[in-house]
Amino acid sequence: MRLFIKSASYLLHPIFMPLIGTILYFLITPRFSPDSIAKAKIMAISILTIFIPIVFFFLLKNLKVIDSIHLKKVQERKIPLLFFCIILLTVNNFILQSYNQTELYFFFTCILYSNILALLLAYFKIKASLHLIGISGVVGFILLLSFIYQTNLLYLIAISIFSVGWIAASRLEAKAHNAKEIAWGLFIGLIPYIGIFWF
Repeated sequence: MRLFIKSASYLLHPIFMPLIGTILYFLITPRFSPDSIAKAKIMAISILTIFIPIVFFFLLKNLKVIDSIHLKKVQERKIPLLFFCIILLTVNNFILQSYNQTELYFFFTCILYSNILALLLAYFKIKASLHLIGISGVVGFILLLSFIYQTNLLYLIAISIFSVGWIAASRLEAKAHNAKEIAWGLFIGLIPYIGIFWF
């Protein structure tokens, strides 16, 4: 059971969340997208949001800017978060089209806002859980798709909410975060979607 709880930190790492949201978008949306375009977008997003950040993290580690890719110290988060914000801007400006993949464009915009908030908190020495920011963003995106397309995604919503609890338990078990940092992560991940639903 302990191994199962700990595995969430690796299986549902925040670096995978943009790709998971992208795949869910192409599976859920009733909008027609040719397979070749969907695959090209997924591949481009994989390279930009997973492979390039991993290389960048190892570069920072070799330069002794960070101690590990887990970013345990709050001051270590500033450069990686800023870099990821640039990556997200690149995705929105060069990979996605706001008029063609509107919901996916909003998804990456919400991730960008959440990352900016996490970066601002890092300057105030507040360490929000990036894992919770990532998974709660996916939950918000699924709720948004369900609302926009009036589609019953109850099972998917239930699984995603379970994943939130699973990751929270994993981070607490690993002593990587306390309850307040978990709550900050959940709040930061969801607040852009609350803004969308509100306005």
